[in-house]
Amino acid sequence: MKKLLIASLSIFLAAPVIALAQDSAQQGPDPTKQSSAPTSGKAAAVKGTISEDGKTLVSDADGKSWTIANPDAVKGHEGHHVELKGSADASAGQIQVTSVKMLKASKNSMQKSNAPPQQ
Repeated sequence: MKKLLIASLSIFLAAPVIALAQDSAQQGPDPTKQSSAPTSGKAAAVKGTISEDGKTLVSDADGKSWTIANPDAVKGHEGHHVELKGSADASAGQIQVTSVKMLKASKNSMQKSNAPPQQ
């Protein structure tokens, strides 16, 4: 009876370890390297600049253009450097925004705005 209890307990404790090992194998060649691009339908945060019409965001990380599924959520932030949080679909290049956080302007954008117009 004692052997059966010990065997059952060891199987019970080993099951989560086996499940984690299988999950790590499915993630790809380097699970320690994190990608900056959000995956399909998962909660994500993307930093970038919102277009003047408020319908797209250009990512700081890779320059990818994201379509904002709900442009009303970013109203008033057109042209600003922000961090958008929401549900992102990388394959469609679309993000459903749940929150907007203003970020400090990058040095490049400040230099462009302070520079005199070129003729």
